[in-house]
Amino acid sequence: MGQLNAGIVPVTPFQQNCTVLFDMDDKHGVVVDPGGDIDKVLAVLKDNAITAGAIWITHGHIDHAGGAMDLKEALGIEIIGPHAADKPLLDNLANQGRRYGIDGSRDCVPDRFLTEGETVSFGGHVFEVLHCPGHAPGHVVYYNRAAKFAHVGDVLFRGSVGRTDLPGGDHATLIASIKDKLLPLGDDIGFICGHGPGGRFGEERRTNPFLT
Repeated sequence: MGQLNAGIVPVTPFQQNCTVLFDMDDKHGVVVDPGGDIDKVLAVLKDNAITAGAIWITHGHIDHAGGAMDLKEALGIEIIGPHAADKPLLDNLANQGRRYGIDGSRDCVPDRFLTEGETVSFGGHVFEVLHCPGHAPGHVVYYNRAAKFAHVGDVLFRGSVGRTDLPGGDHATLIASIKDKLLPLGDDIGFICGHGPGGRFGEERRTNPFLT
């Protein structure tokens, strides 16, 4: 097993961080949150000789899951996640896309929903599943303990947190998810988020105005 690595492909008008997680040695991995612009994602996989074995979804918003079915069909792989509480959002992605002017979005049907405490993996890279609602009811975070790394989707950002004014959002629930599930993992945990630059939990604990 080689080093865990990550590449980011900005997709959709929301510039969402579609993320390719992969092993540096065998170049096998997964695609997290293919919200759209699937041709760009496929080109990155091909140009870097990366084989994606699954699609992982953090939550059911259009910019994170709107291209999942197209990528599933292009690569012949499964869609895993999020938590089943986001099924109503995933069932309504085409309508979400029309509202935001994103053409071609399709409703998403995961092959498997996830629950708190499960693990998902590729190669020897194991990620724990944390159910972190607040931004979306079924939002999950993927945490790799060995690499001290988490993909937090839209739960936490550098200097900010996920918005809670969308259907199913709740600010108090979101803050509880961050303070009760993410920050206790440790200040040295690095994270990639759904938009913008990532960071470390310790820096957010100390300086994020929504958490201090």
